[in-house]
Amino acid sequence: MKRNTMHRNSVVLVDENDQEIGSEEKLLAHQQGLLHRAFSVFITRQHEGVTQLLLQQRAACKYHGALLWSNSCCSHPQPNEDVEASALARVVEELGIHLKKITWVGSLTYKAVMPNQLIEHEYDHLFVARENPALNHFNPQEIEALKWQSVNDIERDLKLTPELFTPWFAPTFHKVKDTLASH
Repeated sequence: MKRNTMHRNSVVLVDENDQEIGSEEKLLAHQQGLLHRAFSVFITRQHEGVTQLLLQQRAACKYHGALLWSNSCCSHPQPNEDVEASALARVVEELGIHLKKITWVGSLTYKAVMPNQLIEHEYDHLFVARENPALNHFNPQEIEALKWQSVNDIERDLKLTPELFTPWFAPTFHKVKDTLASH
C-alpha cells in the first residue's frame, strides 16, 4: 500500500500481542491512552571509533514532546500498512534520508502520560540502521534540530537531564542499546 504522506491521522489499535483490533483517530487515541502500533528508528554511525546515534529534537509545533530530544525517527504505521515500509517512508518524510537497510531488533510496550495529559500507550517496533547520511534536508514541521551523540554521552544525559528527552526515548534506547554498537 502506498503511504499517504499528507494524512497520518489514524493509528492502528492493537492488543498486548500486537494483534490489530481496529483503528482510531490519532489525537483521540492519545487522549484516551489506547494501545496502538508505533515504530522507532535508531540511525547509528561509527565516528572516530565511537558509535554515535542520530538524535532529533522534535519541532516546536508538535502537539506533544515539542523541543524534546528523541530517537532518529518515530511514528505510527497507517491501517493496512507494513510497519517496516512505514518506518522507511517516514525516515524519508522527516529526515530526507533514503536508508539502504533497517533491521527490526525487537519491540516493547510502554505507557507515558505527557505534560499536556495526552497518553502515549504504544506497542513500539524498534529498528536500527547503520549509515552516515547527509543531514541537510530534514522537515522543519517535524524536527527542530539534529545531532550525533555517542551512546555513552546519551546514557549520561539520560541520568543528568532526563527532562530534555521524550518519555519514550529512555525505554526504547535501553532496549536497543546493546544492538547499536554491534549493528
